[in-house]
Amino acid sequence: MTTVTPSTAGVFDSFADAVGNTPLVRLNRVVDDIRATVYVKLEYLNPGGSVKDRAALFMLRAAEESGELRPGGTVVEATSGNTGLGLAALAAARGYRTIVVVPDKVSQEKKALLRAHGAEVIVTPGLRPVDHPEHLRSVALRLVEEIPGAWFAGQYDNPANPAAHRATTGPEIWSQTGGRITHFVAGVGTGGTITGTGEYLKEASGGTVRVIGADPETSVYGGGDGRVWYIEAVGHILHPETETDLWPDSYHREVVDSIQRIPDVESIRVLHRLAKEEGLLLGGSSGTAIAAALRTARGLGPEDVVVVVAPDSGRAYLSKYYSDEWLGSLGFPLTGAVEGPTVGDVLGDPVASDAVLTVPSRATVAEARELLGDAAALPVVLQRSTSGPTVASEILGAVTGAGLAGAPADDVVSAHLSAALPLAGTTAPVREVIARIAEHEGPVVITHEGRIVAVVDSARIEAGS
Repeated sequence: MTTVTPSTAGVFDSFADAVGNTPLVRLNRVVDDIRATVYVKLEYLNPGGSVKDRAALFMLRAAEESGELRPGGTVVEATSGNTGLGLAALAAARGYRTIVVVPDKVSQEKKALLRAHGAEVIVTPGLRPVDHPEHLRSVALRLVEEIPGAWFAGQYDNPANPAAHRATTGPEIWSQTGGRITHFVAGVGTGGTITGTGEYLKEASGGTVRVIGADPETSVYGGGDGRVWYIEAVGHILHPETETDLWPDSYHREVVDSIQRIPDVESIRVLHRLAKEEGLLLGGSSGTAIAAALRTARGLGPEDVVVVVAPDSGRAYLSKYYSDEWLGSLGFPLTGAVEGPTVGDVLGDPVASDAVLTVPSRATVAEARELLGDAAALPVVLQRSTSGPTVASEILGAVTGAGLAGAPADDVVSAHLSAALPLAGTTAPVREVIARIAEHEGPVVITHEGRIVAVVDSARIEAGS
């Protein structure tokens, strides 16, 4: 076999050698009147399509060097998708089998990409507490015990994760900006990117670079109560049944100077602007990170340089953040103009006009019957000890009179769930909602910016057509 000796940059002997050295692109239109310079590091231009290629490569190499992963072995990981994609692509090139455990909320595109690389994809319910047998990590660890030669990548606690960014992402940004960077912004998921990159940049700058974490509004990293949100691959959810909340070893919180808490709707609006005004089709967590970067930059001067990491492409989320059907079902801003009245137009202000009645998942059947009263059905939601709006993705199902018939009064209602009620967002066109729920009669859950704001009879929506 003939080996080409490259005479110019950009020729590589393998997939692994092509990881890293992604470009910085300056934002020009979404910055509005911001005086600071804002650059986006386009990590979707890694060969596997995301920033996670870096951690995947370093974790694989460390496991090979330590002997934990041997020829013919099996790579196992619990992930929201991108780390699994990086591992699957690299493992395929090295001759390993890959099994990836993902939550059921992961986009269809990510699952399809994983399977395209030959990975076995195991989907498990997302709303499970830590140590539950169906939790992502529990499933992955059980597989490792059962499969000879299996190795668990464990990105959340694997020191090779932040090490990858100390060795590559940080030096690249420092070099690309000529040492002029003043602020570094990244989402906090496993913590590897912000930890490793932040540590390098602080050391290289003598401590002058400020590191800002971008976090979903309800994530516990930034002080939220851990309620579910809709932006994938960023933040830290706290299930109400989790007894001890363990943060990833990959996240060194002392590296982060401050955290910007970004609501889903802000992330989504930024994503849509980036696609239409900058030509950048980016993934959900990029919207969170860039929204945080823009907030940060608004208080800075023309001498400041902000660099923000965009972890992946929007092509893996076309069925979510760029789909008007998905956006409309949850009451998020749509990508285009709306024809005809929306659900919000018909119902007025459902937040003010309708009390939201839901059934907590830990309620007994007797309590559920009392709450249900004469209603045809009510949503059953993940119970929390704190007050606050319920996110639609925390709906576990519905409770109906027929479904509770004959159930023991002291049973937990979550053991007697009926199918979840249809969702209709305030931003959705009425005619599209009617077409989607044509076979349904009875209660419909009304959402606004991802939260449950009302439960109304479908006839009220149909009346607006």
